[in-house]
Order: sequence, then C-alpha cells, then structure tokens
Amino acid sequence: MGSRDNYGQRLEAAAHALGLGITPDQRDALLNYLDQLQRWNRTYNLTALRDPEQMLIQHIFDSLAVLPPLTQTLYKKTVENVVIIDVGSGAGLPGAVMAIMQPGWSLRCVDAVEKKMAFVRQISGALHLPNLQAVHQRVETLAPYDADIVVSRAFASLVDFASLAGRHVAKDGCLLAMKGREPVEEIDALHRQTDWRVSRIQSLLVPELNAQRCLVWMSQQGTL
Repeated sequence: MGSRDNYGQRLEAAAHALGLGITPDQRDALLNYLDQLQRWNRTYNLTALRDPEQMLIQHIFDSLAVLPPLTQTLYKKTVENVVIIDVGSGAGLPGAVMAIMQPGWSLRCVDAVEKKMAFVRQISGALHLPNLQAVHQRVETLAPYDADIVVSRAFASLVDFASLAGRHVAKDGCLLAMKGREPVEEIDALHRQTDWRVSRIQSLLVPELNAQRCLVWMSQQGTL
C-alpha cells in the first residue's frame, strides 16, 4: 500500500485541516483499516474504488470531514452516551472511521450485504473497537433504535432514507445525509412526501478532494 509514512503524514495533515485531534494510535488504526479494505476488496468487492490513493481521499478523508459538524451539533445538544447508526454502511463508511476517532460513541453499521458486515465485524475485532457493531439486516426490518444521529453516505434518495430509517431516530435526534452537490430536487420531494424537513445544509471541504460535498440535516421538528 503506497508509502505508509506518506499516508500517515497526509492523514495527520487532513485531520489538522479539519480541526480534528488525532493520536498516533488513531492514525495507525485508520491506516490498518485502509490496508484491510484493500485486502478484502480483492476478493469480496466491498467498494468500487481499487486505488489506495482514491480510497484514502474519497473514503477516509470524506468520512473524517463529517466529524467536526457532527461533534459540534452533539455538543450543543449535550448528548451523553451517543448512539449513531450508519445506514447502508457498506465497508463501514463513515461508521468505522467515526468509531476510530470517537471511542466514546456507539456506532452501529447497518447493511443488507453480509460480506460487507463481515468485514466490519473483522475490523471491530482486529482494531479493538468495542464501540463498533455490524448489523446484517435491512434497515426497514430492524426493531427501532433510539439513535441520536442516523447517517447515510450515498445510501438512497432523501425520501427513501427518511422513509426507511427515520423511525430509528430518537425524539430529539436527526437524520444526516452525506451528499455531493446540494440535492435540490430530493429536498423538494422530501418536503412533499414526508413529514421530515431539512433544517440546514452544510458545505464540506474534504482535504485533497476537488469535488463538492455537503451535509443535509433533517429533523421532524425542523430545527436542531
């Protein structure tokens, strides 16, 4: 995998650019995650990306970028024992990255594809992440969780995301969709077809990535 030292330095630089503290153990855990993802991907096709350089930026850095706004929102709400569900998690993105960076949060990665959840289970054990749990099930068949945040990254349209996963959000919690460009048509459909409302849209600057990214925050109260 490329130069481990080079990737480590870039991880530290990306964390610094995002205002995130990162320990040597967290840096090494992220590098080990990336290494495992490449190994498993050769056999199990966990992600369409093959190049470790692309994985580093489009998977790891992209997942790291959501942490500052998420932390700020949870801090404002003074939430303790944070529970976050990552829906359509795939190879644990962003859930595994969040679990590494926030050991006090409980992360549950949900996906209908068994081999992807097998990978997340393996990562949880290999990287000693007791706060990371893999749930192999369709999100709409799960017994309701009481999650502070339900997050998705390229999982579905906003309408489908809210319809399938909204019942897992705690009363004062929210849905959080990671998107590319601002999804104007999806937002319009969400407001017409569901009782969920977009409370804010945040632009994200992902280190080393020359593409638009944004976070769409949704609540049934309309405010966060």
